[in-house]
Amino acid sequence: MRGIFTEEHDMFRKSLRKMLDKEAYPYFGEWERSRNIPRGFWEKLGSNGFLCPQVSEEYGGLGLDFGYSMILTEELERVGAGLASGIVLHSDIVTPYIEAYGTHQQKEKWLPKSVTGEFISAIAMTEPGAGSDLAGIQTTAIRQGDHYIVNGEKTFITNGMNADYVVVVCKTDSHITPAHKGISLLVVETGMPGFKRGKKLDKIGLHSADTGELIFEDVQVPAENLLGEEGKGFYYLMNKLQQERLIVAIEVQIEAEECLSLTTQYVKERKAFGSRIADFQNTQFKIAEMATEIELGRTYVNSLVARHRAGEEIVKEVSMAKWWISEMAKRVAGDCMHLHGGYGYMEEYEIARRYRDIPVAAIYAGTTEIMKNIIAKQLLK
Repeated sequence: MRGIFTEEHDMFRKSLRKMLDKEAYPYFGEWERSRNIPRGFWEKLGSNGFLCPQVSEEYGGLGLDFGYSMILTEELERVGAGLASGIVLHSDIVTPYIEAYGTHQQKEKWLPKSVTGEFISAIAMTEPGAGSDLAGIQTTAIRQGDHYIVNGEKTFITNGMNADYVVVVCKTDSHITPAHKGISLLVVETGMPGFKRGKKLDKIGLHSADTGELIFEDVQVPAENLLGEEGKGFYYLMNKLQQERLIVAIEVQIEAEECLSLTTQYVKERKAFGSRIADFQNTQFKIAEMATEIELGRTYVNSLVARHRAGEEIVKEVSMAKWWISEMAKRVAGDCMHLHGGYGYMEEYEIARRYRDIPVAAIYAGTTEIMKNIIAKQLLK
């Protein structure tokens, strides 16, 4: 880790851990049961300088490098994937769109309160009939004078029920060929007439994470809420997906590490047939196999973080990390639950939660199959 973090990074991590020990770990079980992260927790993160660390000082941030975002992701994920999901998306996936493509006025409007946690953000890509095929979205935004009329539906939207503003992926030109050239990004804000929340989605895992449906019925969105240029939305998304997928790789890497830590402790304490489970050769082989794969994942993801911070284009490598580590974490979670025996299937044991939280990482931000497709295209072009 020495090649990534400085003493300042370490101080940031220690401060964050101290806050989480007091404000998150004692309450996370209840948040999972109530299926909600209180806004007050967001504001505590913001007031302590942990949200959106990369945002420039001009807009209320600290202007820090991606290493701080990695630390935020890792430490929230150690508490639980449901906690990390929405906060990391807001801090390091949505706000970078505002930073990169927003006007000065847009940045002044949305970034300072995003940093303080007063605003929660979301990005709406997926639709009931369009997931991996972004060019196939049906949500439209038709220009009428000084505003757009937005119609459509979005689903599986993280922070969807509580977001104060949403970056909506929509079609401003439904007739252009190829279709992706008609995609634009519009910021829709809470309170705009016609902007409605659908149902809060009942997920297998990530219980505390807010995931919902969004409905747009003739929503009048001011033209000044257009991010960047019309027709450039698809390219903006492609530019930012490298960081999103790297963040997912970091998240599932932490999940695998936590699963192994829980299981190593358990097998040293649990006895069967008069011996510790840790003393059985099969257990030792499984632990060795998992630890090796986890170490390989950690080494690779650390190297990519260093390259990403240096500004390198590593789409292929990030795609490799995203698919391999998410699939590795699923294997690790399955083996770790198995080593817990019947107790691993009980909700009172943390491994059960980790086991059900992990699989979706191989689906969102681009499925495993999409990642392999990207890698193949890069290798064979």
